[in-house]
Amino acid sequence: MPSAGLRLVVATALAVAAMGRMPAAGRTAPLRVVATTEDLASIARDVGGDRVAVVALAKGYQDPHQVDPKPSFILEVSRADLLIAVGRDLEIGWLPALLASSRNGKVQVGAPGYLDASLNVRILEIPTGQITRAMGDVHPQGNPHYWLDPANGRRIAQAIRDKLGRLAPADRAHFDERYSAFDQRLAAAEVRWDRMMAPFKGRKLVTYHRSWPNFMERFGLDVIGYVEPKPGIPAPPAHILDLIGEMKRHAVTIIVVEPYWSLRTPQAIASQTNGQALVLAPSVGGAKEVTDYVQLFDYNVGLLAAALKAARGGV
Repeated sequence: MPSAGLRLVVATALAVAAMGRMPAAGRTAPLRVVATTEDLASIARDVGGDRVAVVALAKGYQDPHQVDPKPSFILEVSRADLLIAVGRDLEIGWLPALLASSRNGKVQVGAPGYLDASLNVRILEIPTGQITRAMGDVHPQGNPHYWLDPANGRRIAQAIRDKLGRLAPADRAHFDERYSAFDQRLAAAEVRWDRMMAPFKGRKLVTYHRSWPNFMERFGLDVIGYVEPKPGIPAPPAHILDLIGEMKRHAVTIIVVEPYWSLRTPQAIASQTNGQALVLAPSVGGAKEVTDYVQLFDYNVGLLAAALKAARGGV
């Protein structure tokens, strides 16, 4: 049974949501969109424009697997016309309970106001065979960090455009136009990113967590190892020594780290390999300069290209 405090929050949320759905005379209220991450929220704003009011739940500097659902999240979801989730079990630890507490039938899984953004994207690292806890935090449906390939960002935008068009048919032309503008901006940026990363195709590096397969594949980089021996498992000394040896064999000097992990172990490894622990933004909002989806890649490509160039003496 939910606590009295939680029941009060839910009741308040339902009352406020009902009032929020009453537009002023002669005006259509924007669709209320709740996205589980800032990446999805950014794309939804680009596609929806002034016809949507978008809120993100997880912050870009947080581990999206481990989000503490606040009472304010219940309020936001209870008012939502559309909920957009990353899916692939990324939010499995917190979103199901939040949806249940919201009592908003429009945005439950399978309802017209629920969008799993992963359904039409390219998913990597889908495991085969039996999955056990000994394998760490393995995602049975594949790696959920798929938004770190801009081609998948385009597919996410298409899915959001189509969903918004179904929820607000009168605004479909507006969403089509906004999507086209986003697509053109993204395509122009991809030319820039490809040019910056072209000299480094085939370069090897290490990452802390398995957050980056889509990003690394997109730009032709080779991840030879991880600070975590298995997803979500802290590194024992033997694994660290093995990783240092592997990095030395392959002349790898860059360890990519997300902002929510401690730098202590990556920096210790870097000190033994003449390298550096490079903190990249895994999501919009992961660094203060990253305020939208295109800027996410501007930031990461810029930092990584500079680090790769410096690692080879400017070559």
